[in-house]
Amino acid sequence: MIRLFPQKHQKVLALSIPAAINSLLDMLQVMTDLVMVGSISAYAIAAVGLGLQSLMFIFAVLTMLHVGTSALLSRFVGAKSYRKASLGLATLLRFAFIVSIPMMAGWYFGASYIYQLLGTSKEVASLGHEYVGVLSYMMPFIFLKLVFVSALNASGDTKTPMKIKTISIVLNIIFNYILIFGAFGCKAFGVEGAAISTVMVNAFEFGVYIWLYLKGKTIYIPNLRFNQNLLKRALKVGIPSSIERSLTFGSFMLFTAIITHYGTSALAGYQIGLRIEGLAFMPGMGFTIAAMALMGQGLGAKKPQQSYEDVLLVLKYASALMFGLSFFMIFIPHILVRVFTDNKDVIDEASLYLRVVGLSQIPLAFSFVLSGALRGAGDSKKVLKINLVSLWILRIIPAFVLTWYFHNIIFVYLAMIADTTIKAIWLWRRFESGSWQKIRV
Repeated sequence: MIRLFPQKHQKVLALSIPAAINSLLDMLQVMTDLVMVGSISAYAIAAVGLGLQSLMFIFAVLTMLHVGTSALLSRFVGAKSYRKASLGLATLLRFAFIVSIPMMAGWYFGASYIYQLLGTSKEVASLGHEYVGVLSYMMPFIFLKLVFVSALNASGDTKTPMKIKTISIVLNIIFNYILIFGAFGCKAFGVEGAAISTVMVNAFEFGVYIWLYLKGKTIYIPNLRFNQNLLKRALKVGIPSSIERSLTFGSFMLFTAIITHYGTSALAGYQIGLRIEGLAFMPGMGFTIAAMALMGQGLGAKKPQQSYEDVLLVLKYASALMFGLSFFMIFIPHILVRVFTDNKDVIDEASLYLRVVGLSQIPLAFSFVLSGALRGAGDSKKVLKINLVSLWILRIIPAFVLTWYFHNIIFVYLAMIADTTIKAIWLWRRFESGSWQKIRV
């Protein structure tokens, strides 16, 4: 099918489509937990949803590895310096493992306090403590796995992660069914079973990646060397992105705290709405991965104009896809929400959220793709500034004020799409300026 498109489109689509599918599968894997615990109670939905949202702080650190690995290795691949790329991967794998250990301990002991800080009910907090306690054991697996995935994406191989994730999500459904509900004579672990299943499938994915690496199935040559200079170069790009994500996720938790004041149904509806919206923006995130890789490869090959044109093409496809998916969110949200729950109040709350955010899917596509492209060029400090200023000035502060003044959740959601739209315009102006062409990684 891809061969029917012009040559330039084929290159972009060959990277983007598998990456988009893989990102969609990532979200479906998360949604699987929510769907399957949804039959337990609204408390279970809120507990798992908040547990996954608290995991976003870990993803802030993972962003450092993801952006640093992608920006550095894609330039080496573009310049055809495969030995340097292999040394960079070995260095980042060792660093990822070292970082994962304190993160695992910190999340095990600290994540459950998030439920108390947000003022959730005792039932939600109790279930959440069970969930995040088990989930913390997957940290080394996801840290190392992410470096492998980022390295493969940087080399232009987005199909392998897609294939591995496809198998993983099937296993996750099977393990969830057995461990949550107690099938085939197994004890029913409930919410805790969903966490055990997630740990198991992440261990499986890591095992496959390490096997491919050691067997020479990738362009990277296995070695145990460590290069401090390459690590510094990767962190130079990755750390600003990590700071951005940390502060952004902290802001999102404040945003969630605002939602919490509207009750458990509103909170559960918001969590479900986020997951369904993820069906639209996760494919967009797949195109972001392609934009980052193509930007780095073009700059590594000393062809900035090619990078510019490739990113524009990725942007067009991402916008078209997310615009098409927005129709489902706007016109039939209640049908989508019923997959997760039959609670009428939760359905109404989630449907309201989806109708509002469905209007901002094209600006969201611009934000994702252009942020990824600028990070791939090494312009992560500017992306940090844009995202933080926009998030606080246009989303968090207005949401607090509007909640206090109107006490109507729709105004909170309107502040959110205002932030998304203005941020997209700001990122577009930065990309069009071409200043990213002068940045060295």
